[in-house]
Amino acid sequence: MLWIEKYRPESLGGVVGQEQVVAHLLRFATERSLPHLLVTGPHGTGKSAAIEGLARALYGAGWVENTTVLDATSLFVQGKASLASDDRFAHLYRKDEGLSVNFKRIVRWYASLQPLDARFKILVLEGAHSLPREIQQALRRTMERYSATCRFVLCTTNPSGIIPALGSRCLPLGFAPLEPALVLATLGRILDAEAPGKREEIGEELEFIVHASGGDLRKATLLLQVLVESGKGVGMAEIATSETGNVALQLVRAMRAGDNGLAQRTAESLLIDYGLSGKEFLREVHRAVRQEYHDPRIIRILGETDASLGRAGNSFVQVNAMIARIIGEVFT
Repeated sequence: MLWIEKYRPESLGGVVGQEQVVAHLLRFATERSLPHLLVTGPHGTGKSAAIEGLARALYGAGWVENTTVLDATSLFVQGKASLASDDRFAHLYRKDEGLSVNFKRIVRWYASLQPLDARFKILVLEGAHSLPREIQQALRRTMERYSATCRFVLCTTNPSGIIPALGSRCLPLGFAPLEPALVLATLGRILDAEAPGKREEIGEELEFIVHASGGDLRKATLLLQVLVESGKGVGMAEIATSETGNVALQLVRAMRAGDNGLAQRTAESLLIDYGLSGKEFLREVHRAVRQEYHDPRIIRILGETDASLGRAGNSFVQVNAMIARIIGEVFT
């Protein structure tokens, strides 16, 4: 069994490193009241686990019946086949209509149904940034019309992909990358449970996993399982290097060569093809810079770009401006 599933939190109390957000969710569960939510943050920080924990706290044993999760990213990559194969919506799906029409009808149908044993249901849209603008525009009207029977939770790693008219109807809850000390402590508990006495043998590899995870506890747990089951000397550096990390290295090399066009296309690939948020993009570039060309001027520009993204700047605009500045100020 994968450790990321075995040690996945089943309640809000098990979500680590997100105390402020958990406190808000616990209050909602206690008061049996919930606004529409916009849940943002990097991968592996506990977003989905916290939403599930909220549903369990609100509905008890009936949380499954009162909670529906739709993965927008998979849906709009796979197309109509994803809806056609979903037994939950077989009676609503119409093969002669497009994906967007089917999706909007299914969401309206679910949102309009009165739950049997609760005041409202929860509809979770994972990867909400993948929803086309047309659907987001329609969704804001659905949220207003059916708020008495359904509360929407938009979950995303890329908040700039949510249109302002939709985001303004939700309470924003931000999940931050976990602190290295907290990741290390959590991995230590898992290691003691799964492989007692191996902590000294693993030694520095555990520290490397914490560093490579970048605050992503899911990734750290997966790397720890690979290390324990494969044995020391498995080559954690090679395993921990992600595909997005390699693309970020190509971006840095394009900027060093002064090729603004190639650098912008590579950056767009990370943001669009790999679905990274602006913050995740900057972390990958920062790692690549430290490996390829560690210059304090680049670090300063990355920090200023991070601050601009924090003020809700459009990710594509800020990233293109960052590339132009690095090429112009460092490599020209």
